[in-house]
Amino acid sequence: MGILVGGNILDQNRYKLICQTFDDTRTFVTLYDTHNKIPVFSAAKFRGSTAGRPSHPWMIEPQLEDPTDVDNMRQADKNINYEHQAGDTDYNPYNQQGFDRGHLFPNSYACDLTEKKSTFTLTNVVPQNKRFNRGKWKKMELCVKKFLDENCINNNNKKEGFVVIGAKPSDSVSTDSSLLNNNKINIPSVLWSAFCCYSRSQNTWLAGAHWGNNRDDDLNYLETKTLGELHTTEGIDAFPGTRCPKDLTVPQLYSKCALKSKKSYK
Repeated sequence: MGILVGGNILDQNRYKLICQTFDDTRTFVTLYDTHNKIPVFSAAKFRGSTAGRPSHPWMIEPQLEDPTDVDNMRQADKNINYEHQAGDTDYNPYNQQGFDRGHLFPNSYACDLTEKKSTFTLTNVVPQNKRFNRGKWKKMELCVKKFLDENCINNNNKKEGFVVIGAKPSDSVSTDSSLLNNNKINIPSVLWSAFCCYSRSQNTWLAGAHWGNNRDDDLNYLETKTLGELHTTEGIDAFPGTRCPKDLTVPQLYSKCALKSKKSYK
């Protein structure tokens, strides 16, 4: 993607690494694009999921506006027009125009209430087509979560997996279809998701990836692909320098979701 090379951020004035912190607890990591005002990706350790969705106000990252400010995310102020990130009022027109505040690291993957609340930061969301978000993307998230809960159990009998979810910004930034709200926030063209874990029961590392165009189309599911295909097709190396397999996917992922997958592991 030309943003990270060898683990280093090339343009550190534009792209900011955020250790997402809520109530003095660090929960996940986001790389944020202060120009497009959307996250590049959010990455987290999966430790088992907890049911429910908290009712919580949308928050912002204080240090994007003032590097000397506190680590803890805080509620977005409707009276402030933030310079380096999207605010809550920036998203108000989106529901009218068919867009959701689409989580990258989803609330449904969080292991406890603190982690769940921390996902409601605007540095973790993008303008996502409403039908795409609530249809095949939601179905994908549910199936991945189910797979992680059931299969990603390590040698210490602990649930443990790794997820990275990101967005590719629209290229044509001069058109109304790629920017909203007075040309402030980029509408991503593609959303992608990848996971990896070691499975004690399978005695191997497992991985898979999904991606789709940020629009409503005729597809009713997102096919399970490999990390290698994600790299080749979208130019995204989700887990560089790790043991995560590039050429294997997991056929069980959609076994109860009436969906398809490609190659299998042995």
